[in-house]
Amino acid sequence: MRAPAPSRVHSLLRRALWWSVLTLTGGVERRGHLPRGGCVVVANHSSHADTAALLAGLDARHTPAIGAAADYWFSSPWRSRVCRRLAAGFPVRRKGGGLDDLLSMSDELRSGRAVVLFPEGTRGDGEVGSFHRGALLLAERAGVPVVPVGIAGTNRLLPKHGRLRSALVRIRIGDPLPASSTPEEARAAVAALHQRTNAESLRDSVVRRRVAAVAASRRGLALGFVWAGAEALSWPLMPELLLAVACVAAPRAALKLSLTALAGSLAGSLLAIQLASSGVELPRPLTTARMHTEVAAQIATEGARAVRHQPWNGIPFKVYAAEAGRAKVPVTDWLAEAATARGTRTLTVGLAFAAFGLLMRRWRRLYPGYLMLLGPAFTAGLTLVVLSWR
Repeated sequence: MRAPAPSRVHSLLRRALWWSVLTLTGGVERRGHLPRGGCVVVANHSSHADTAALLAGLDARHTPAIGAAADYWFSSPWRSRVCRRLAAGFPVRRKGGGLDDLLSMSDELRSGRAVVLFPEGTRGDGEVGSFHRGALLLAERAGVPVVPVGIAGTNRLLPKHGRLRSALVRIRIGDPLPASSTPEEARAAVAALHQRTNAESLRDSVVRRRVAAVAASRRGLALGFVWAGAEALSWPLMPELLLAVACVAAPRAALKLSLTALAGSLAGSLLAIQLASSGVELPRPLTTARMHTEVAAQIATEGARAVRHQPWNGIPFKVYAAEAGRAKVPVTDWLAEAATARGTRTLTVGLAFAAFGLLMRRWRRLYPGYLMLLGPAFTAGLTLVVLSWR
């Protein structure tokens, strides 16, 4: 018997939700598949994120239902609603009546659903604990196989009594066990999968590691400040290029790098204004006379507010700083408007590349290829901008 269509749709939506969440927090990877038809899934349990990992990794066609502690997840109406709607949870009493709760899912199993249980009964501290018999009795009653699953990474993503942080989650689905298996056999299968999955190292690139080490150091911050400051004066390459390189390699350093680049841009622009107001002309490669004419007209009409056009029109920040100096724009007005305009663009770009770096975490080994694509793409984009302003 096929699972009801609405349940399958809801399962698909839940899978999409948790896959998206885990992708943003470091990625989720699954190996193996559930067998056709109903089955009891038994997995190790070290984090509340285990449920999200399984909902993201298991096929929606099995419409997985998660056994949840009744005294915790169903202790209040709002918790119950959250558990049922977001985790397809059903209550299992931990003190008296729990076996009856499990056996009530027999018909669901026979209809093709996967019932997911954590036989340890509670979150552990990394090692797989002893298994209770309930999951095996349920599988035997329904006449379905037991499928061991090893989960790794969730204890780093959301440690017990800890805070959420970035980590890759891995799920390995093992071969089905007969319903007549003992708790010790099921535990051994899950422990082996967990150990094997936990021992797998994430393939990485030496180039990425070196770039990340510099980006997260004081040298990286100094480089970001100097690069952005120089670009506000004369340097032709915008700081967003540096952020595209560094923030993908070291997503956790993205906010500091972006704020430092913003500070460098503002400091460089203040120096550029002083030099331009004194009649000093610096070389400004990859700019055109039309750019300067357009910016001069904007500043004459709008004053310091003209810099708000800069994030969107492709004209380099140094052109606005130079023309603001020639027009004797008050420094305080300039600083307030430039911080808003430049800050919006710099922070958006930096955090966007950081998010991309997190999404690509599983493919870190391809970072050199990313750099090889970034160079020509940036060159082509810059060329198009310059040609459009000739």
